[in-house]
Amino acid sequence: MPSPPERLTALPHGATHTNKRSYWTFRPLLASSPQAADSNHETCHHSRFTVAMTPQEFIHKWRPSRLRERQASQEHFIDLCRVLEEPTPAEGDSEGISFCFDYGAAKTGGGDGFADVWKKGCFGWEYKGKHKDLIAAYAQLKEYADDLQNPPLLIVSDMDRIVIRTNFTNTVQEIHTISLDDIALVEKRRLLKWAFTEPERLTPNISREQLTETAAGQFSELAQRLRGKNHEPLRVAHFMIKMLFCMFAEHINILPSGLFTRLLEAASRHPQQFEPMAKELFSAMGHGGRFGTEIIDWFDGGLFDDDDTIEIEKPDIDQISKVSQLDWSSIEPSIFGTLFERGLDPSKRSQLGAHFTDQRSIMRIVEPVVLAPLRAEWESVKAKIAETMREYRQIVKRPGPPGTDVQVRFGQSKEELAPLQVGRSRAATTAAANRLLAKAKDLCRDFLSRLENFRVLDPACGSGNFLYLSLLGLKDLEQSVIMEAEQLGLERFLPSVGPQSVMGIEQNPYAAELARVTVWIGQIQWMLRHGWGLSKNPILKPLDQISCRDAILNPDGTEAEWPIADCIVGNPPFLGDRFHLSVLGEDYTLRLRAAYSGRVPARADLVVYWVLKAAEKAINGDVQAFGLVATKSIAKGASRVPLDLLTCNGRELIYDAWTNEPWVVEGAKVRVSIVCAVTSSRKALVGGPRLNGQPAVRINPDLTSGIDITKAKPLAENAHLAFQGVKLTGPFDISGDEARRMLQCPLNPNGRSNADVISRLYDIDDVVGRDSDRWVIDFGTGLSEHEAALYEEPFRIVAERVVPFRQNPDQSRSTERRLVEKYWEFQRPRPKMRKALANMPRFIVTPESSEHRVFIFAPGQVLIQGSLFCIASDDDEAFGILSSRFHEIWATAQGNRLGVGNQRRYNKDVAFETFPFPQRLAPGPLSTRVGGPVPSAIAAAASQLYELRERWLNPPALARREPDIVPGYPDRLVPINQQAFEELMKRTLTELYNQRPTWLNQAHTALDEAVAAAYGWPADICEEEVLRRLLDLNLARSA
Repeated sequence: MPSPPERLTALPHGATHTNKRSYWTFRPLLASSPQAADSNHETCHHSRFTVAMTPQEFIHKWRPSRLRERQASQEHFIDLCRVLEEPTPAEGDSEGISFCFDYGAAKTGGGDGFADVWKKGCFGWEYKGKHKDLIAAYAQLKEYADDLQNPPLLIVSDMDRIVIRTNFTNTVQEIHTISLDDIALVEKRRLLKWAFTEPERLTPNISREQLTETAAGQFSELAQRLRGKNHEPLRVAHFMIKMLFCMFAEHINILPSGLFTRLLEAASRHPQQFEPMAKELFSAMGHGGRFGTEIIDWFDGGLFDDDDTIEIEKPDIDQISKVSQLDWSSIEPSIFGTLFERGLDPSKRSQLGAHFTDQRSIMRIVEPVVLAPLRAEWESVKAKIAETMREYRQIVKRPGPPGTDVQVRFGQSKEELAPLQVGRSRAATTAAANRLLAKAKDLCRDFLSRLENFRVLDPACGSGNFLYLSLLGLKDLEQSVIMEAEQLGLERFLPSVGPQSVMGIEQNPYAAELARVTVWIGQIQWMLRHGWGLSKNPILKPLDQISCRDAILNPDGTEAEWPIADCIVGNPPFLGDRFHLSVLGEDYTLRLRAAYSGRVPARADLVVYWVLKAAEKAINGDVQAFGLVATKSIAKGASRVPLDLLTCNGRELIYDAWTNEPWVVEGAKVRVSIVCAVTSSRKALVGGPRLNGQPAVRINPDLTSGIDITKAKPLAENAHLAFQGVKLTGPFDISGDEARRMLQCPLNPNGRSNADVISRLYDIDDVVGRDSDRWVIDFGTGLSEHEAALYEEPFRIVAERVVPFRQNPDQSRSTERRLVEKYWEFQRPRPKMRKALANMPRFIVTPESSEHRVFIFAPGQVLIQGSLFCIASDDDEAFGILSSRFHEIWATAQGNRLGVGNQRRYNKDVAFETFPFPQRLAPGPLSTRVGGPVPSAIAAAASQLYELRERWLNPPALARREPDIVPGYPDRLVPINQQAFEELMKRTLTELYNQRPTWLNQAHTALDEAVAAAYGWPADICEEEVLRRLLDLNLARSA
């Protein structure tokens, strides 16, 4: 005999629990003995409410019921409370404040209504009669959701079924259906119990982002399979996007319920029928009409402007059918386009599974540029409406007696109208009131019209992330305006903001089409979520304003124009100038630079072309504001041109900026700058400047606040002393073993040793890490091909390794002719650097980017690579000043941060050439220096620092120095044993400065004090004062 069913035990009267989950327990429903029955009765007797019904009694009562909704709904709910041992609304809330029947609520679409049951923080509940449309009941409930404080659960019932839909933010909606017979099941009653007491336990386990990633991944597999069958990629993408939209349309019921699923099921049985059936469906969606027995609405919008389909096989159909089972109604538009673009565009397939830009990051631009100024406008308008409605209500409350008349002028203030109230006729009073009401309506209508006609442009829109979130923000703002205006006493206006509010330019056809779909889906989801119906004929309005073209250059080589817009937002492409020729092509690069000649320097990053166009529009008043993501170099050097324009001549148009933020570009994590600027006439609406989320006095062109060191000029005494290392472009580098073998070869046919063309090569690891023992074949700049060939073995290696590398543009990433014409030379051999360093026993070196700004001395025989800078000085004073906090503060302010690691970046042009050394202590060869007591103090402190570091890096107990096998090269550092080798590998400058031991701090303090004395400054001077004084010195000397 089966065990008796179970039911829930109520909490005894007066008892409390700290753990909500212990609020109820299971106990047998049917007593097995009179004693058990008495025990059950005793438990019920002490409950705080009466348990009056078992699940079987509930089922038995409601199965035959044919009562209408109004006749039965409240009794049905009360009975359900008895089964669940939950208080009824009257028992749980005698005042009806948080739990009640017939809760009055305003509909999103206008008008008022009642939610059949509402429990604050738990659910809204809507009843229908038996076998009635519960989809319609759910739609009705959604209209009340905002006024019900967006409960986590939306529940509908026809007394035969209870359908629970989750309504948690940013999660995929889950649907739990409980039939009348299911009430007998413990697990189903548990769901209902949670709805009353712990709705959070029904939170779905998958977020909308996770769903979207899953859908994109599965779609990608299918797209790849279809492309593998030699279908044209763009055709595959268009076909897949149409199917994608069919799945979405089916799940939100704008296609007949289950239609696309039934099509796939039929096609799975008869695969050869898929193509004609899909063609017929696409045609019906393109024009409106019949598909079988179903009437299909007109969709089109450009997506269904053709009925092209691709013949697919049963495994493909089954894969589509599997994908269609996902909840497409919950797809997340803010990442939808990016993820699907990676799956549909073959060139971006490598980014599948990579990172994507989250909504919060995009809103850092959309909020201050698009929404915040409009909110400020609305607050001003709302205040006028409130005052007007106050005057209106005062007049309405004090009408004059009949038979009197008063002259009232339109626009009179309350104070002017007050003395006229006495003796005024009712007609005059009504007219005055009507004028005030009309004025309030016009104020609101004008602002809503402004929102309707507001246009946001993304001139590099990709797959539409910025467009979607801008549209969503505008629609949310419009909804708030409508609701607040209604609260002020105006009638409810209808929403009019829609896809027409956003415009885009995108060169990639895959992304451009997905951008349109992203906007359509976002619009439809918003309308349904807020209880508004969808406009039809067609459902998908054409989005021709999202155009597929180049945003900066026309095909004829002229500058591309952008459509008229109120705001510009977006994430334009980044590409350093060194890659323009190889990635964009020589012809395009030359035409682009010619079109913007005199406005954008050739050395600027590609993103600068977008920022410049936006900046010029803001300066000219052609846009109200713009916000763009840019590479961090936008604040430095040649790329800073647009920011200089925005801040020169007292403009100060940059009002919100982030200097160094994590971002995602092409699936990779990077760090970027964000620049938001406003036209002069709108500055009052955006408030004071904000830098990195904090209030600032002003924002300088280098995206700093306070002292503007961009005013610093290069100093003559620092000229021709700092150089970037050589750029190889090809495998000229060789191992230590290979180098030593060639150094021991017999003399060449020219009678010269290979030592002429083989050098030690320092890279960044040799400075901040350990000696790499890297060498390089270096023919310098003065040898002809014939002369280089006389060094037989080195020349053979270059011919075999370098030539093929340079002949492949994908490897060399350059179209520069000299790479092939002078293949035996480095791409950048740096002849000026070689001349400056000639005959120096040592010179100063620092990395271009590193965690810490450190300097070392390199042996004069060493060649440095492009990741390093050298200063042509061999003296301790120059090393000491450069290693001091004063130069570090200046270099950090003038430099940049590089990559995800956010490492400091050194730039010789602005960090070194503008740096004012103490008087008479500019660096140079030691023979040109003038000694003295102060420089001796710096030299002594610098020498002490250097020696302490060297002894920590290479303790004599762990390593010994030996001459290399060929005279004239730096000594070799040899570990005394394997254990010493392992220990030495841990000892690097990076590790030393990460640890920052006390002795290192003390050595730097002594050095800083000596340098401060040379400047004549206090040793403990603050950073801001250091910058101010260094800038003053620079400006005085450069003048």
